[in-house]
Amino acid sequence: MFGPDEGEYVSRQYDTQLIESVAVRRRRLREAWLFGSARSRNTLDEGVTKLFASAAVAAVVCAGCVGYSFLQDQRGKNPGGPVAPSPSAPATSGPTAPIGTPTAGTSSNTPKPPTPSRS
Repeated sequence: MFGPDEGEYVSRQYDTQLIESVAVRRRRLREAWLFGSARSRNTLDEGVTKLFASAAVAAVVCAGCVGYSFLQDQRGKNPGGPVAPSPSAPATSGPTAPIGTPTAGTSSNTPKPPTPSRS
C-alpha cells in the first residue's frame, strides 16, 4: 500500500500536526487565563512572554551574584571563623578590686588626675 518512504512521511506529518495542535491549545488556554472572556479581542505576543521570562532569569542571576558577593565579603572579614579571646587577655572586663582600693603593682598604671594650671 505505502512504500517505505511514504509511511515515514505520513508519520512525520501526523507528528507535526499533533505538535501544532498542542501549541494552539496551550496558546488558547494561556490567553483564556490572562484575558478571561475578552480573549478574542486581546492576544499575547510571544515576545512579551520571552521578555518576562528573561527578566525573571536575570533577576535570579543577579540575586545569586549579590548573595555570592555577600558571602565572600563576610568570609574575607573573618577568615578564621569566630574570634576567641586571647589567653593573655583577662577573662573579665570589670575591675577585680573595689574602686579606690590600691592594688599591688598597679600604682604606676593608674592615671593621675590633671593638675590645675595657674594663669
